[in-house]
Parts: sequence; structure tokens; C-alpha cells
Amino acid sequence: MPAMTDPVRLHDHRVERGPMTRQRALERLFRLSEHRTTLRTEVTAGLTTFAAMAYILAVNPAILSVTGMDRGALVTATALASALMTTVFALATNYPIALAPGMGMNAFFAYTLCVGMQVPWPAALGLVFLSGLLFLVLTVTGLRRRIIEAIPSELKTAISCGIGLFIAFIGLKNAGIIAADPVTLVKVGALAAPPTLLALAGILLTAVLVWRRVRGAMILAILALTVVGLFLPAAGGEGRLTRLPTSLLSLPASLEPSFLKLDLRHVLVHFVELWPALLALLFVDLFDNMGTLIGVCQRAGLLDARGNLPRIGRALAADAGAAMAGACLGTSTVTSYIESAAGVEEGGRTGLTALVVALCFLLALCFSPVILAVPAVATAPALVVVGIFMMQGVTRLDLTDFSVAAPCVLTMLLMPLTSSISEGLSLGFLSYVTLKLGTGRWRDLTPTAWVLGALFLVHVLLRSGP
Repeated sequence: MPAMTDPVRLHDHRVERGPMTRQRALERLFRLSEHRTTLRTEVTAGLTTFAAMAYILAVNPAILSVTGMDRGALVTATALASALMTTVFALATNYPIALAPGMGMNAFFAYTLCVGMQVPWPAALGLVFLSGLLFLVLTVTGLRRRIIEAIPSELKTAISCGIGLFIAFIGLKNAGIIAADPVTLVKVGALAAPPTLLALAGILLTAVLVWRRVRGAMILAILALTVVGLFLPAAGGEGRLTRLPTSLLSLPASLEPSFLKLDLRHVLVHFVELWPALLALLFVDLFDNMGTLIGVCQRAGLLDARGNLPRIGRALAADAGAAMAGACLGTSTVTSYIESAAGVEEGGRTGLTALVVALCFLLALCFSPVILAVPAVATAPALVVVGIFMMQGVTRLDLTDFSVAAPCVLTMLLMPLTSSISEGLSLGFLSYVTLKLGTGRWRDLTPTAWVLGALFLVHVLLRSGP
């Protein structure tokens, strides 16, 4: 007679088996132990990345709404496009990189295409879709991978450092520590203002917590500054720095006003006039995304021994699909975000970090009043500290060799000074090619590097036009 099974023990076994099964599934999907990370670390990193880039939920609709697009639909499109394409990218590449509508790309969409060139916003969405389609063609043919691999390792390090300077610059600007000046371009901000003092204290607090290796250091600092902001006056003395939301929950706005409203026919009819704009979209997204992928993944230790990115084909295909999907949902080009570096500094190493970000964007559809209550000065210190971290790679550069120092330093300086990753990369690479020619070492340049140099030159000339 078979032994009777104790129902209590069977129940306990099943209860214990659930979490273990889920843990094994996560391990099999994301290879956490191989990347020397844990579930807790990945979740913390994902929350940190989202906290650093959540501003896009407010900023992107504010910029694109000047075109006449429905602002509520833009909030929904921004959150859905970010969640969807971050998920696709995470599952395709297992990289801790989040995607969202790109800053700079949205300004080009709104102010250059729609306001300046008088392109209707549905046609501008059509241009974004076509640029994504061209990306996909370049990816399938392997050309985008060759472009990235043609960049020398020292320039890849400079890209990472340049992005660090750019992130820190954005953080200092958001903090009010630096401000615009018509003569000197930038100057010291109003340091005695309560928001600026709070941001300065936040930088010191974040730095101390990071140095002490406190888990979730950046999130803790952001939460602390947000709470303190409840008691400080905002700039101009109108209200408090942190304003309590009128409600905790809100229903997502309808996507109908922008969903699948892209107009390809207008683009084809006016293609002769619009092809330079299409080329500009292609170049800017190509070089911005290239710089972000290299910079963030190098900081995460994901590049191989030759300085190349494994699974680069999947990453580039997902990025191309992101631009097309964003246009269909009704927003400007969706691309990888440099703020992903914040999660990397918290230990994020796999796509699980990105999935947490995607989940946060979905939740943001209902909790947007709470998220939008976090002031910019509360997230600014995290950006400054991340920028400092990314600058540490400069120790790997041999700056005693001027042929290395010139293009690398130019790349690092131009990214924050032009507020563009693509411009820094373009001019930095052109100086690299020029020095190779001038020093008689032109044989070091691969055929792809020659083509890439020509593309960068075209990009610079187009940007230099009226």
C-alpha cells in the first residue's frame, strides 16, 4: 500500500516551490549570477533609472504640444512608448538600458519641423517612422554594427566620459547652480535661493550615501529632497518647491487623438523639400543612440575585450523599432536614454533593470500626479553624481599622446557645450580621422571609418546650414 502523502507538507512544498521557480526563471532569462547581480539590486537600479528619467512624462508633452497635438494623449503616448520599447529592448538584449522619447529629438520635431518648416505634425510623425525604417535597413544589412565597431576604443572611453560631463551639466543646470548668461554663455546661479541650496545639500548627501555604499542611495536622496521641498518656497516665492498632488490616482488620457495619425502621403508628396529633415533625423538618432549605447554599456562593463558591444545587432534593431513604434503611438523618436547610467551606478547589469523601468512607466499612467510632484532639483543631484562616476574612465586614456588627447578631449568637451551627444561624437571623430591623416597613420583607418568620417562631415555641414 503506497504511503499516504501529508497534505500539509505537500502544501508547504508547493508554497516554497513558487518563489524558487520564479527565481530560476529570472536567472535563466537574465543570467543574474553571471552578471554578479541580484534581484534586489536590479529592482533598486530600475527604480533609480526611472526616478532620473521620469521628468520626460512632463517635459515631452509640454514640448510636443506646441505643434497642436493633444497634451493628454501625449502623456499617455510617452508612457506607453517608453514602457513598450524598454520591454522589447530588455528582452532582446538583456541590457540595463531604458528607452523613451529623446530630448533634443522632441525639440527638433516641434520647433524645427512643425514650427519652423511648417510641417503638419502627422507628417512629422511620418518622417520619424521613415527614419526608423531606414535604421532597420541599415541594421539588417549590418552597416550600423560596422559603424559602431569602427570607433576606436579610446574614443569610446571619451564618449562615456563626455556623456558623464553632459549628465552632470544637466544636473547642475536643473539644480540652479549654473545659469545662462548672454555674454559668457553660463554663469553661477543664485546660490542663496532655497531650491539651489537644497540641490547643493542633495549633491553632498548623495555623494556621502554613495561613498558609504548605501543601497538605493540615489532614490533615498531624491525622496529626502522631495520631502524637504514641502517646506521650502519655490523660485519666485510662489508656493512650495514640492507641491502636494491634488490626487493620488488618475485615469490615463485617451490615445485616440494621436494613435496611428502619421501621414506618410504628405512626406512622399513633399519629399524633395523634406529629405534633408529626414536625413537630419537619421543622423541625430544614429549618433545619439550610438554614443549612449557605448557610454552606458562601457560603464556597466558589458563591452568585450576589443571594446565592442555583444548582441549589438539586436540592440540596434530594437532601437530602429522604437522609432517606428513611437511614431505609431504619436510621439517623437524613442531612443535609449543616458539616464540609464543612474541605474548602472546602482548595480544594474541586466534587462531586469529595464523591465522595472518599463513597469514604472505603466504605473505612471495612473500615478502621474504623484510622480510629477517630484521637483527637478530633487533629481538633479543624482545626475551630477552619475556624471562624476562616468568621468572615472578618463584614467584609461593616454593623454600624453596628442593624437589621442585631441579627439578625446574635444569629444568630452563638445557634448556638454553643444548639449548634444551627436555633435560631440561627430566633431571628435572628424578630428580623429584628420590627425590620422596628418600624422601619416592613415592605414589605421578601416574602410568603414572612412565612410563614417564622410557621414560625420555631411552631418556637420547639414547642421551648419541655415
